[in-house]
Amino acid sequence: MARSLGDGYVPPVNQLAPLLLACAFLVVRVLSAAETNALVWHAKKGEIEARVAGLELSATLETIAAQTGWRVFVEPGMKQTVAAKFGPKPAGEALKMLLGSTSFALIPQTNGSANLYIFRQNQAAATERIQPRATGKTIPNELLVQLKPGVRPEALAAQLGAKITGRIEGLNAYRFRFDTEAAANAARQFLERNDDAASVDSIFVVERPQRPDAVNAAPLPAFVLKAQPAAQGGSLIVGLIDTAIQPSDALAGWLLPSIGVAGPVQLSDTVPTHGTSMLETLLRAYGQVPIGQQEPTPMRVLPIDVYGTGSSTSTFEVALGIQEALNGGANIINLSLGGTGDSKFLHSLIQQANDRGVLFIAAAGNTPVTTSTYPAAYPEVIAVTATDAKGQLASYANRGEFVDIGAPGGSLVQYGGKTYYVSGTSSASAYISGLAAGLTANTGKKPQEIGAKLIELMPLKPAAKP
Repeated sequence: MARSLGDGYVPPVNQLAPLLLACAFLVVRVLSAAETNALVWHAKKGEIEARVAGLELSATLETIAAQTGWRVFVEPGMKQTVAAKFGPKPAGEALKMLLGSTSFALIPQTNGSANLYIFRQNQAAATERIQPRATGKTIPNELLVQLKPGVRPEALAAQLGAKITGRIEGLNAYRFRFDTEAAANAARQFLERNDDAASVDSIFVVERPQRPDAVNAAPLPAFVLKAQPAAQGGSLIVGLIDTAIQPSDALAGWLLPSIGVAGPVQLSDTVPTHGTSMLETLLRAYGQVPIGQQEPTPMRVLPIDVYGTGSSTSTFEVALGIQEALNGGANIINLSLGGTGDSKFLHSLIQQANDRGVLFIAAAGNTPVTTSTYPAAYPEVIAVTATDAKGQLASYANRGEFVDIGAPGGSLVQYGGKTYYVSGTSSASAYISGLAAGLTANTGKKPQEIGAKLIELMPLKPAAKP
């Protein structure tokens, strides 16, 4: 007997499992009693756990899309509230409990995530795409305020009861800190109506990337790519926005003086930092492009530390780092970092630099979901995910629609006579930045032209089926 889509048809788990395991956000935990309006996707079992009280349908579907990686479509105009509380249940049963009498269909796709349709009577009416809900973590009690020219930030901060804890010179942008969340919220409402403020934005957390792991392997050959004195007035500069890098005689010729925007840093003399690892990954990729080494080397790297000693940084420091890179003449900027916070200010800064011809390349994220990672997800940025040894999408890598290109997600770097393995979309991003710099130097074309060509030449292959 045929099954009605209106009855909430879900194919057998054995048909969905390989597909969903490839696309889902791997979460294994139990909801605490204090959590409300929470949905958790247990990928290994294909189960959903929920504690929802009066959440709008659109918000519920945004969360489902973010947690599962499914493409979710809804019939336009559907509005209802969702209330349900249950432990881990199979996807079909869980959806029935969440959506009540509303009709739905969960349909697997051969080359990607499953499609979930929510509709009144006819599946074909579910045409409105639901975007995954962003879950960026904000810095408590802080705002990023951009003021119009001529406005005195100190006077405005005093009026609002805020302290200025950071500023981006040349952009009239300031970091305001308040004593309480209520004070910050009141200030946001005031500034959004005030003619002195050009923009008001939250400040989002950007987690610190992990250091590489040492491997039991023979040391890599010494890094022998030599930088010749730079040509006058025509240097290609790659801004490396990352953690601090360690001094290295082998790499010194490639570097402009480092800049730190997050305070002093203590550098290990035994283990390479993430920034050092990205630098070597970038330079090794650059070295794959044949460039006459007897001629002045057209490329230099400008390292900018946006982490200091912190376990995380923020979209404010990332924006400050980008501005420093632009002030230093960078025309390619690598961002082997990212988070889920969508900063309007950071996006605006990238847009303006992109309009001036700067090429941005960023890591897509090391979680197998489809939710956006920023700044990679901004349209002006080439979003790089990771591929495995077969050139297919790596099991751990983000596979969202914002991804532009796939590149090797593993690289070997040498430090202190030992070999270290770097894994992730960070490495893939640095690889593409190095390749873009090499091709720019080799062809004389503009960096953005090279970026567009790389997207064309390096299409992402889908993940291998188990």
